[in-house]
Amino acid sequence: MTDPFDRLAPGDRIDGAEFAVSRESIRAFCDASLDYNPLHLDDAYMQGSFGKTNFGGVIMHGMTNFGLLSRMLTDWAYAAGAVHRRLETRWLAPVRPGDRIRPLGRVAAKQATAKSRWVTIEVEIRNQRDEAVARGEALVEFPASSGQSGQSS
Repeated sequence: MTDPFDRLAPGDRIDGAEFAVSRESIRAFCDASLDYNPLHLDDAYMQGSFGKTNFGGVIMHGMTNFGLLSRMLTDWAYAAGAVHRRLETRWLAPVRPGDRIRPLGRVAAKQATAKSRWVTIEVEIRNQRDEAVARGEALVEFPASSGQSGQSS
């Protein structure tokens, strides 16, 4: 049986489930996070400008993107016997009710150390117009196999 880490190569894709953003899903996140900022709930409030930004209506919590990426990574890693260890993201564009977003990943690099094996994954969230709304990097750890030499690939 081939080890899942050994089968990975830079460029391999990870696909997450599409998520339909609605006022109800935004409200559910408000309730779960206790974040009732008017950015997420009040269209009239959102008609104004915030510094140099004018969103023109309510927007989804950025942490919903983080949650979707985390779910994609955890589902993928767990099935391969690995553990999602780190995720860093940057929000690029607002997400609004009616948008459909999907998390995606791409294996960027693999490295084996004396104690473990690591996969760096470039991650992003894309909307229904195929625009990136969030982008970042994740790190997944595969436990060292017996006889691991610490070589990089």
